[in-house]
Amino acid sequence: MSFGYQVLGFGSGGGASAYEIDYLIVAGGGAQGFNGGSGAGGGGARYFTAQEISGGDTITVTIGAGGSAPGEYDMTNGQDSYITNLGLGNVASTGGGKGSNFSESVGQGGAGAGGNNNNGGAAGSGDTPSTSPSQGDDGGTGASAGAPYVNSAPGGGGGGGQSGQTGGNNRSSRQGGNGGDGTQFSITGSAVYYAGGGGGTGYDTSGSGGTGGQGGGGNGSNFYYETGQSGQANTGGGCGQEGGQGGSGVVILRIPAGNYTGTTTGSPTVTDDGDYKVVKFTGTGSYVP
Repeated sequence: MSFGYQVLGFGSGGGASAYEIDYLIVAGGGAQGFNGGSGAGGGGARYFTAQEISGGDTITVTIGAGGSAPGEYDMTNGQDSYITNLGLGNVASTGGGKGSNFSESVGQGGAGAGGNNNNGGAAGSGDTPSTSPSQGDDGGTGASAGAPYVNSAPGGGGGGGQSGQTGGNNRSSRQGGNGGDGTQFSITGSAVYYAGGGGGTGYDTSGSGGTGGQGGGGNGSNFYYETGQSGQANTGGGCGQEGGQGGSGVVILRIPAGNYTGTTTGSPTVTDDGDYKVVKFTGTGSYVP
């Protein structure tokens, strides 16, 4: 937990105050593939504590959208979320990797990565690009290399964040892999999961889709009788529904109440947690210290 303080300038007029904040940056989750799609990865989730900011040095916030799938071959990764500030720099979390489809067997790398499809391709690599701490984990696997796609369901998407779990492997020849859990943070005062991976698609009438990971990951679907879920908005959750979307990201600032200026744009939600103000951005905006 960080503690606010002030540094007073010298001279008759004094200088701009400085104090410490904590912040969480969650990127958008990836979209799932079509035709037996694998689960998509959760967005990157990066948490920083006791970061010093200066009075008047505006923090600009950009929220990454979830990945989309407008066509069978047009799935996209989630978009990056980031903050920009003179003192902190440009700090980003990477979007979650898209799932693979029937033709595109390799899950896309990302923060949390997409699982591989059911024709033997490789799962995507998480924490891409690599950060410290990690942004997320790998996707799960479907069939082993060379296996016919009709014999196996695909893997789940990897969870985002330092504690994000690897996407689940296909649970049997027809059961889609579960999405990996995302990472739990208590920046709002309550422990909340973000950036869960999406579940993989189940094959044939006997195979159910995988369960979405904790943190907004969407449940997987089945070709015939199950409806999957998109990633949950403002969690960075990966998609589990063919043609659905990844969950959009979120940025949260935790500011000592005695230092909070109340000067924001973009209509963030502001709540109290003891001696702190919690400022939650679900769209582009800013905070002026």
